[in-house]
Amino acid sequence: MPKTITLRLDDEIYKKFSNAASEEHRSISNLIETLALKKLDEDMLVDDFEMKEIFSNTRLLKKLEKGHSHAKMKKGRLVG
Repeated sequence: MPKTITLRLDDEIYKKFSNAASEEHRSISNLIETLALKKLDEDMLVDDFEMKEIFSNTRLLKKLEKGHSHAKMKKGRLVG
């Protein structure tokens, strides 16, 4: 079920969102949601190039495998 939030914007920022939404024939709400999701995807997901780099690094993969094994055995400590 969709949730409603309140977002306070300065007039200048509101105009930017409003103009951008009008250009794309969408609501301001939809524009903000789309931009926020795109930003989250960019920041939180690994792209194909990064995955290729990770899988080509055998030293890193061995460390990750060892860490995963230790975590499953509840061995070691969590470093934050």
